[in-house]
Amino acid sequence: MNKKIFILFFFILCCAAAMAQKEYFGKILDSTGNPVPGATINLKNSKIGTTSGPDGSFKIMAKENASIVVTAVGYSKAEMPLGNDENVNITLKNTNKYLEEVVVTALGVKREKRNLTFSSQEVKGDELLRAKDPNVINAIAGKVSGVQITNSSGTPGGSARILVRGATSIFGNNEALIVLDGVPIDNSETGAIASGPGSNRLVDIDPSIIESVNVLKGAAATALYGSAGARGVVIITTKSGQGYKKPTVTLSSDLAFDNALYPDVQSKYAQGDRGVYFNGENKKTSSSWGPSIDTLRVNGQPVQKRNQLKDFFKTGITTNNTISVAGSNPKSGYFLSYSYFDQQGTVPKNDFTRHTIFTKFNTKIGDKFSATIQFNYSNSTRHTVPEGYILESPIWTIFTAPISWNPRPYLNPDGTQRVYRFSRNNPYWVLDNVFTKGDVNRFLPIATFTYNPLKWLNITERIGADIYTEQDKYYEALNSVANPKGVLVDRTSNFRQFNHDFIIDARKQFGDFDIDLLVGNNIFSSYGQTVQGRGVGLSVDNFYNLANAATQTYSESYSLSRKVGFYTQANIDYKRLLILSLTGRYDGSSVLSKDKSFYPYGSAAASFVFSELLASPSSFLNFGKLRVSYATVGNDNVAPYSLNTPYYAANVGGIAFPFQGQNGFLLSQTLGNPNLKNELAKEFEIGLETRILNNKVGLEVSYFDKNISDGIIPGVSISAATGYTGTTVNSARLQTKGVEVLINATPVKSKNFKWDAVFTFTKLNNKVVSLYGDIQQLSIGFTEAIVGQPYGVIFGDRFKRASDGQLIIDAKGRPVKDDTQGILGNITPHWTAGITNTFSYRNWSFSFFFDMKQGGDIQNNVDGYGYFYGTPKATENRQPRVVAGISETDNKPNTVAADAEDYFRRLNSVLEAVIQDGTYIKLRNATLGYTFGSALISKTPFKSATIVVTGRNLWIYRPHFTGSDPEASSFGSANGSQGIYSFSTPTSRTIDFGLKLTF
Repeated sequence: MNKKIFILFFFILCCAAAMAQKEYFGKILDSTGNPVPGATINLKNSKIGTTSGPDGSFKIMAKENASIVVTAVGYSKAEMPLGNDENVNITLKNTNKYLEEVVVTALGVKREKRNLTFSSQEVKGDELLRAKDPNVINAIAGKVSGVQITNSSGTPGGSARILVRGATSIFGNNEALIVLDGVPIDNSETGAIASGPGSNRLVDIDPSIIESVNVLKGAAATALYGSAGARGVVIITTKSGQGYKKPTVTLSSDLAFDNALYPDVQSKYAQGDRGVYFNGENKKTSSSWGPSIDTLRVNGQPVQKRNQLKDFFKTGITTNNTISVAGSNPKSGYFLSYSYFDQQGTVPKNDFTRHTIFTKFNTKIGDKFSATIQFNYSNSTRHTVPEGYILESPIWTIFTAPISWNPRPYLNPDGTQRVYRFSRNNPYWVLDNVFTKGDVNRFLPIATFTYNPLKWLNITERIGADIYTEQDKYYEALNSVANPKGVLVDRTSNFRQFNHDFIIDARKQFGDFDIDLLVGNNIFSSYGQTVQGRGVGLSVDNFYNLANAATQTYSESYSLSRKVGFYTQANIDYKRLLILSLTGRYDGSSVLSKDKSFYPYGSAAASFVFSELLASPSSFLNFGKLRVSYATVGNDNVAPYSLNTPYYAANVGGIAFPFQGQNGFLLSQTLGNPNLKNELAKEFEIGLETRILNNKVGLEVSYFDKNISDGIIPGVSISAATGYTGTTVNSARLQTKGVEVLINATPVKSKNFKWDAVFTFTKLNNKVVSLYGDIQQLSIGFTEAIVGQPYGVIFGDRFKRASDGQLIIDAKGRPVKDDTQGILGNITPHWTAGITNTFSYRNWSFSFFFDMKQGGDIQNNVDGYGYFYGTPKATENRQPRVVAGISETDNKPNTVAADAEDYFRRLNSVLEAVIQDGTYIKLRNATLGYTFGSALISKTPFKSATIVVTGRNLWIYRPHFTGSDPEASSFGSANGSQGIYSFSTPTSRTIDFGLKLTF
C-alpha cells in the first residue's frame, strides 16, 4: 500500500512540474523584419534548446520565469525573459556580415569566416555571372589573390589553366583540385588531336547554377582533401531552393558579339624577296620582302592591298539562354535549371555548344534525418581547326600571308589548291577540309545524407560520381599539303570517377570552449580508357570512315587508380579569442610502391582574434585576427603503372608490328621503378585579417613558404648499361614563397548610393632546389627546370656578347649568335593584381574590373617566324640600320649598316630576339545594369526584370608585347605548354547584352 501511495505522490509531482511549464512559440527576425533561419534558441543556464525553421519560427517548452538566449551567425546575441504571453517574437541586430559569414571549407563543412585558421577567398555566383564567361575558371581570373589563370586561346571552349600559389610539382599535375558540392570532379584537358588546345572539363559546368566559389589556398586549408589537395582546392557550391517560399521561375538570355584582337603586323610591303615582287601564282615564296604595295603596278594597274586578318576572321556571335525553377517549404527545397550555350567563334566554322540540365532536391525526413539528391548532365559539341606552327594551321598562314595575295578562290581550275607558297595549305581550303569535332556527354550525380541523432552530433554520408564519354574525330582531306593522301582519326574516351565520404562531426560547448571534432573516411577510384583508330590514304574523297583508309592502325590505353583515406580534424575555440585547428590524414594509393602506399600527414593552425580584447567596441578597429599554420601534405602525383615496365608495339628496322599477321612487342625503354613514394609538401603560413573604420575597410595579408621534396621526375636518363634509357625517380625539390593581399572597402555608402572596391595582389618567388644527382637541367616542354632558377625558365639560343654585355656584330652588321645556349626569361610574373569597383545608385549598377600582371616572359613565335617572312610590324622599317655593339672583325664599335632583310632573318634564328615581357593592364570587364522598379512591372507577370550590358577585354595595355594578348598560352594548360604565343586563335573583345526576368 505504501508503494502505491508513493507512486501516486510522484505522479502528482510530475504533473505539477509539467503544468508549471508552457510551450512558447514565435519567430526570429532580423532588423528589416525578414526571418532568420537556423538561429539557436537555448534556455539560459540549461542544455535545452532548439533552432528556428526556414521561416524563422520556433517552439520551446519553458517555465514562465525562464529566459531564452538566441544566437545566429551574422547577428548579435539576444536574451529575453519569458512571461505569460506564449507568443514570442525576437529581433536580432545585424553585426558585421563580412566577418560573420559562413563559408564552405574542406569536405563541404561550413564554418564562420572569422574562425578560419587558414587563407581562403570566396567569389559569389553573381560575380561569376557578371564576367559572362562560359568557363568558370576564366570567370574568377584576377579576383582571387594567390591564383594565376592562363587562357590557351580564343577558340570556343578552349582550355584554361589554374594555379594556386604556383607550381607544386615539377612534372606532375599542378592545377587546383576542383570540388563540386563536396565531391572532387575531373578537370583534365581533353579533345586535342591536332596541334592546339583542347577543353578543360570544367567548361561542362553552367556558371548560372553556382552559388559561390571558395578557393582554399594553403596546405593547412586543403590537407583534409588528401593527395590532390596539395595543389590547392576550388570548392564550387551550387544553388538550392532554400529562400524561395513559392515557386520562382527565372529566365535569362544573353547575346554577345566577339571581335578578334590581332597581333601587330606590317601593311606596307608586298610578297617577294629583296624588293622583287612575287605574285603567288607562277612565282611563289613565303616572304613579304617585296616592294612597297603603294607603288606596285602590274600591267599598269595597282595591286590591291588586303587585310588578311580582317578578311579571314569574322564577328563571333554567342547566345546563352537559361531557365530555372526554385522553391521550398519548411521541410524541402528544389532547384531545377536548363541552359543552352552557343558560341560561334571568330574563325569561321569554329563553334562550341553546350546543353546542361541541373536538378537539386533537399528534404528533411523527421527531425533527425535529411537528404540532398542532385544531378548534373551536360552535352557539348566543339568544332575547331588546327592551331600553332604546323602546315595544317590556317592561323599560321593568315598571320603571315602577304597583303598582296588574294587567297580566293582556294582551288585552281584543275581542282588543286591555290597557294602562295608550295608548302602551306590555303587557309580557306582548310576551313572546308581539315577539321576536329568533339562530342562530350557528362553525368555528375551526388547524394548526401545527414543524420542528427543528437543536437551536437552530425553523421554525413556523401556519394558522388563523375562519368563522361568523349568522341573525337579529326579529318584531313585528300590533297592536303601536309598529308596529300588524307588522314582520319577516330577516338573514343571513357572516364569514370567515384568518390565516397563518411563523416562524423561532433560540436559541443564546455564552458568557455567550443569544440568541433570531425573524423571520416574517403574512398576514391578513377578509371580512364581511350581507343583510337588512325587511317592514312583515303580512297574516296569526303568519306570520313576508317573503312575508307588504305592503312589503319589502332591503339588502346587505360588506367585505373584507387585511393583510401582516413582523416580527422579538431577545432577548439576559446571565448572566440583563440582558435586551434588540428588535422590529420592517412592515405593509401594504388600508384605507389606497395610498402610505401600508405602515408600520413597533417596540419596545425591557430588564430588569435585580438579585437576581442578591446574593453569596448572601437569605431576604428572593428575586427583583428592573427593566424599561423604549419602543414605537410602528401601527393601521389604519379602516373598509374609507373612501378612497372610496360610493353609497346615493336618497330624494328622500320618494320612496324603487326607485320604480315604477326604481332610483336618490346619492353619500354623507360624502366619502371617499384620503389616510388609520394611527393611531400611542407608549408608555413602566417596571416593578418582586420576590419577598420566601422567595417568600411577590410585587409587580409598572408605570407607563405612552401617546400616540395621527393618530387616525381619521369623518364630521367640512366646509364645505358642497364638496358634502358630512363626511369622515374623521387628526387626533385622545389621552393615557393609568396605574399597575398586582399583589400575590401566601401568608401561611400548612403541611402541611394554605394561604392564597393576590392583589390587583390600576389607576389610569388619560386626556385628549383635540386633535380636528380648531378643533373642540373631538365626540359618541361617549352620551358626548363634548372637548379637554382625559378620554375619554368626559357632556355635557348642567345646573342653573343662582350664582357660588358654589348652585342658582338659580324662583318655584315648583324648580331652574332652565341655558340652556347642560355637562360632567356622566366614565365612566372613578378606580381599580379586586380581591382574591382562596383557602384550602385538606386536601380542602376556599374562595375569595372582591371587585371594586372608585371613581368612573366613569353616566347612570341608569331614574331619569331614572322621575322623570316617579313610580316611583324617591326619589319616595316626597311632602312639599313647600324646595330649598336662591338664588331668581331676589329673589336671596335660597329659602323656597318645591316640590310633589313638580313637583320630580321638573323633575329629569326636566335630565340632571345623573340622573348618578350608579358606585362599588361587589362580592363577585363565592365558591366552596366538596370533593374526595373516595381511601378514599371506592376502590371506584368514579372517579380523583377534586369537588363545588363557587359564588355570584356575592352582595353589591353601591353607595352612590351607585340602579340594580341599576353595572357594566352597557345598549346593548352599542361606544364610543358606554358610561356609560348604561337599562331593560336586570337582572344576577343566582347560586348554582351543580357536580360533577366523573374516571375
